[in-house]
Amino acid sequence: MKSVILAGGLGTRLQPYTTFLPKPMLPLGEKPILEHLIEWSKKNGVKSIVLCVSYLRKTIEDYFEDGKRFGVNIEYAISDKPLATAGQLKTAEKFIDDTFVCMYGDSIYNFNLRNMIKQHKRSKSFVTMSLHEYKTNLPYGVIDTKNTKVIAWNEKPELKVNINMGCYVMEPGVMRFIPKNKPFGMDDVIKKAMSKKLIVSSFISKNGFIDIGNKESYRKANERFIQKLGKI
Repeated sequence: MKSVILAGGLGTRLQPYTTFLPKPMLPLGEKPILEHLIEWSKKNGVKSIVLCVSYLRKTIEDYFEDGKRFGVNIEYAISDKPLATAGQLKTAEKFIDDTFVCMYGDSIYNFNLRNMIKQHKRSKSFVTMSLHEYKTNLPYGVIDTKNTKVIAWNEKPELKVNINMGCYVMEPGVMRFIPKNKPFGMDDVIKKAMSKKLIVSSFISKNGFIDIGNKESYRKANERFIQKLGKI
Protein backbone atom coordinates (compact mmCIF):
# COMPACT_ATOMS: atom_id res chain seq x y z
CA MET A 1 0.00 0.00 0.00
CA LYS A 2 1.07 3.58 -0.72
CA SER A 3 0.40 6.97 0.82
CA VAL A 4 -0.08 9.82 -1.64
CA ILE A 5 0.62 13.18 0.01
CA LEU A 6 -0.63 16.29 -1.79
CA ALA A 7 2.22 18.78 -1.40
CA GLY A 8 1.95 21.02 -4.46
CA GLY A 9 -0.16 23.95 -3.27
CA LEU A 10 0.95 27.59 -3.39
CA GLY A 11 0.18 28.33 0.26
CA THR A 12 -1.01 31.87 -0.56
CA ARG A 13 -2.79 32.30 2.80
CA LEU A 14 0.54 31.74 4.54
CA GLN A 15 2.49 34.47 2.75
CA PRO A 16 5.16 35.67 3.44
CA TYR A 17 6.16 32.36 5.13
CA THR A 18 5.69 30.52 1.83
CA THR A 19 7.64 32.97 -0.35
CA PHE A 20 10.75 30.79 -0.22
CA LEU A 21 9.37 27.57 1.30
CA PRO A 22 6.49 25.41 0.05
CA LYS A 23 3.77 25.14 2.67
CA PRO A 24 4.44 21.46 3.56
CA MET A 25 8.06 22.39 4.39
CA LEU A 26 7.16 24.97 7.04
CA PRO A 27 8.68 23.84 10.35
CA LEU A 28 6.62 22.51 13.23
CA GLY A 29 9.08 22.25 16.09
CA GLU A 30 12.26 20.76 14.64
CA LYS A 31 10.70 19.14 11.55
CA PRO A 32 8.74 20.31 8.51
CA ILE A 33 5.02 19.49 8.31
CA LEU A 34 5.73 16.96 5.57
CA GLU A 35 8.19 15.00 7.70
CA HIS A 36 5.58 14.68 10.45
CA LEU A 37 3.15 13.29 7.87
CA ILE A 38 5.67 10.79 6.51
CA GLU A 39 6.48 9.61 10.04
CA TRP A 40 2.76 9.21 10.80
CA SER A 41 2.27 7.15 7.63
CA LYS A 42 5.27 4.97 8.51
CA LYS A 43 4.04 4.53 12.09
CA ASN A 44 0.76 3.21 10.67
CA GLY A 45 2.53 0.67 8.45
CA VAL A 46 2.54 2.53 5.12
CA LYS A 47 6.17 3.03 4.10
CA SER A 48 5.81 3.65 0.37
CA ILE A 49 5.13 7.33 -0.26
CA VAL A 50 4.21 9.34 -3.36
CA LEU A 51 4.70 13.08 -2.99
CA CYS A 52 2.66 15.22 -5.40
CA VAL A 53 4.81 18.32 -5.82
CA SER A 54 4.79 21.51 -7.85
CA TYR A 55 5.52 24.89 -6.21
CA LEU A 56 9.18 25.10 -5.08
CA ARG A 57 9.36 21.34 -5.49
CA LYS A 58 13.17 21.18 -5.45
CA THR A 59 13.11 22.17 -1.79
CA ILE A 60 11.05 19.05 -1.06
CA GLU A 61 13.02 16.76 -3.38
CA ASP A 62 16.40 17.87 -2.03
CA TYR A 63 15.31 17.36 1.58
CA PHE A 64 13.62 13.95 1.28
CA GLU A 65 15.41 12.49 -1.78
CA ASP A 66 14.38 8.81 -2.13
CA GLY A 67 13.24 8.54 1.48
CA LYS A 68 15.85 6.05 2.69
CA ARG A 69 17.09 8.45 5.35
CA PHE A 70 13.55 8.42 6.81
CA GLY A 71 13.00 4.67 6.55
CA VAL A 72 10.54 4.91 3.65
CA ASN A 73 10.54 4.80 -0.14
CA ILE A 74 9.58 8.08 -1.85
CA GLU A 75 8.50 8.69 -5.44
CA TYR A 76 7.56 12.06 -6.94
CA ALA A 77 4.54 13.01 -9.04
CA ILE A 78 5.27 16.40 -10.60
CA SER A 79 2.98 19.08 -12.01
CA ASP A 80 4.00 22.44 -13.43
CA LYS A 81 0.93 24.34 -12.24
CA PRO A 82 -1.57 24.34 -9.33
CA LEU A 83 -4.21 21.67 -9.82
CA ALA A 84 -6.26 21.78 -6.59
CA THR A 85 -6.56 18.68 -4.42
CA ALA A 86 -7.92 16.03 -6.78
CA GLY A 87 -6.00 17.48 -9.73
CA GLN A 88 -2.78 16.92 -7.77
CA LEU A 89 -3.85 13.38 -6.95
CA LYS A 90 -4.34 12.64 -10.66
CA THR A 91 -0.60 13.25 -11.25
CA ALA A 92 0.14 10.18 -9.09
CA GLU A 93 -2.02 7.85 -11.20
CA LYS A 94 0.91 5.98 -12.77
CA PHE A 95 2.19 5.04 -9.29
CA ILE A 96 -1.13 3.57 -8.09
CA ASP A 97 -2.33 0.03 -8.78
CA ASP A 98 -3.98 -0.92 -5.47
CA THR A 99 -5.83 0.51 -2.47
CA PHE A 100 -4.01 3.65 -1.29
CA VAL A 101 -4.08 6.42 1.29
CA CYS A 102 -4.40 10.05 0.16
CA MET A 103 -3.75 12.93 2.54
CA TYR A 104 -3.42 16.68 2.35
CA GLY A 105 0.10 17.97 2.93
CA ASP A 106 -0.89 20.84 5.21
CA SER A 107 -2.44 18.99 8.17
CA ILE A 108 -1.17 16.95 11.10
CA TYR A 109 -3.18 13.82 11.92
CA ASN A 110 -3.59 12.04 15.21
CA PHE A 111 -5.81 9.02 14.68
CA ASN A 112 -5.37 5.32 13.99
CA LEU A 113 -4.83 5.04 10.24
CA ARG A 114 -4.38 1.26 10.52
CA ASN A 115 -7.93 0.93 11.81
CA MET A 116 -9.24 3.18 9.04
CA ILE A 117 -7.59 0.98 6.41
CA LYS A 118 -9.01 -2.17 8.03
CA GLN A 119 -12.50 -0.67 8.10
CA HIS A 120 -12.20 0.38 4.44
CA LYS A 121 -11.32 -3.14 3.34
CA ARG A 122 -13.86 -4.81 5.61
CA SER A 123 -16.70 -2.63 4.27
CA LYS A 124 -15.47 -2.98 0.66
CA SER A 125 -15.68 0.79 0.23
CA PHE A 126 -14.65 2.74 -2.83
CA VAL A 127 -13.59 5.70 -0.70
CA THR A 128 -13.36 6.09 3.07
CA MET A 129 -13.18 9.64 4.42
CA SER A 130 -11.63 10.60 7.76
CA LEU A 131 -14.03 12.79 9.73
CA HIS A 132 -13.63 14.69 12.98
CA GLU A 133 -16.48 15.18 15.42
CA TYR A 134 -16.49 18.96 15.76
CA LYS A 135 -18.46 20.85 18.40
CA THR A 136 -19.13 24.56 18.63
CA ASN A 137 -21.65 26.84 20.29
CA LEU A 138 -23.72 29.15 18.14
CA PRO A 139 -23.43 32.74 19.42
CA TYR A 140 -27.17 33.33 19.00
CA GLY A 141 -30.45 32.18 20.42
CA VAL A 142 -32.09 29.68 18.08
CA ILE A 143 -35.86 29.94 17.85
CA ASP A 144 -38.01 26.99 16.74
CA THR A 145 -41.31 27.85 15.10
CA LYS A 146 -44.36 26.04 13.77
CA ASN A 147 -46.20 28.15 11.22
CA THR A 148 -45.94 31.53 12.97
CA LYS A 149 -46.00 30.20 16.55
CA VAL A 150 -42.79 30.19 18.59
CA ILE A 151 -42.49 26.76 20.22
CA ALA A 152 -38.95 26.82 21.66
CA TRP A 153 -36.04 29.10 22.46
CA ASN A 154 -32.58 27.52 22.60
CA GLU A 155 -29.99 30.00 23.82
CA LYS A 156 -26.54 29.56 22.26
CA PRO A 157 -27.01 25.84 21.53
CA GLU A 158 -24.15 23.43 20.90
CA LEU A 159 -23.77 22.39 17.29
CA LYS A 160 -22.18 19.00 16.60
CA VAL A 161 -21.06 18.11 13.06
CA ASN A 162 -18.59 15.81 11.31
CA ILE A 163 -15.94 17.71 9.34
CA ASN A 164 -13.56 16.45 6.68
CA MET A 165 -9.97 15.97 7.90
CA GLY A 166 -8.50 15.55 4.42
CA CYS A 167 -7.24 11.98 4.73
CA TYR A 168 -8.78 9.23 2.60
CA VAL A 169 -8.42 5.55 1.83
CA MET A 170 -9.25 5.04 -1.84
CA GLU A 171 -9.46 2.48 -4.59
CA PRO A 172 -7.48 3.14 -7.82
CA GLY A 173 -10.73 3.54 -9.79
CA VAL A 174 -11.16 6.97 -8.23
CA MET A 175 -8.70 8.29 -10.83
CA ARG A 176 -11.22 7.90 -13.63
CA PHE A 177 -13.36 10.63 -12.08
CA ILE A 178 -10.53 13.21 -12.23
CA PRO A 179 -9.74 15.12 -15.44
CA LYS A 180 -6.09 15.20 -16.45
CA ASN A 181 -4.02 18.37 -16.06
CA LYS A 182 -6.95 20.49 -14.81
CA PRO A 183 -7.69 21.96 -11.38
CA PHE A 184 -10.28 19.73 -9.72
CA GLY A 185 -11.56 19.54 -6.14
CA MET A 186 -11.78 16.42 -3.99
CA ASP A 187 -15.38 17.27 -3.14
CA ASP A 188 -16.29 16.87 -6.81
CA VAL A 189 -14.65 13.44 -6.89
CA ILE A 190 -16.59 12.25 -3.84
CA LYS A 191 -19.87 13.59 -5.24
CA LYS A 192 -19.22 11.80 -8.56
CA ALA A 193 -18.54 8.52 -6.76
CA MET A 194 -21.75 8.88 -4.74
CA SER A 195 -23.76 9.67 -7.88
CA LYS A 196 -22.51 6.36 -9.32
CA LYS A 197 -23.81 4.55 -6.18
CA LEU A 198 -20.29 3.55 -5.15
CA ILE A 199 -19.70 3.04 -1.42
CA VAL A 200 -18.30 6.15 0.28
CA SER A 201 -17.73 5.42 3.97
CA SER A 202 -16.66 7.49 6.94
CA PHE A 203 -14.12 6.89 9.69
CA ILE A 204 -14.96 9.21 12.58
CA SER A 205 -12.29 10.20 15.10
CA LYS A 206 -12.50 12.38 18.19
CA ASN A 207 -8.70 12.78 18.23
CA GLY A 208 -8.93 15.12 15.30
CA PHE A 209 -6.19 16.91 13.43
CA ILE A 210 -4.30 20.18 13.14
CA ASP A 211 -5.18 22.16 10.03
CA ILE A 212 -2.44 24.58 8.94
CA GLY A 213 -4.78 26.81 6.97
CA ASN A 214 -3.51 30.33 7.64
CA LYS A 215 -0.82 32.30 9.46
CA GLU A 216 -2.64 32.25 12.79
CA SER A 217 -3.25 28.49 12.78
CA TYR A 218 0.38 27.93 11.76
CA ARG A 219 1.72 30.10 14.60
CA LYS A 220 -0.42 28.24 17.15
CA ALA A 221 0.60 24.81 15.81
CA ASN A 222 4.29 25.70 15.78
CA GLU A 223 4.11 27.04 19.34
CA ARG A 224 2.49 23.77 20.44
CA PHE A 225 5.26 21.69 18.90
CA ILE A 226 7.98 23.91 20.32
CA GLN A 227 6.42 23.53 23.78
CA LYS A 228 6.46 19.74 23.38
CA LEU A 229 10.17 19.87 22.62
CA GLY A 230 10.76 21.82 25.82
CA LYS A 231 9.08 19.09 27.88
CA ILE A 232 11.30 16.28 26.61
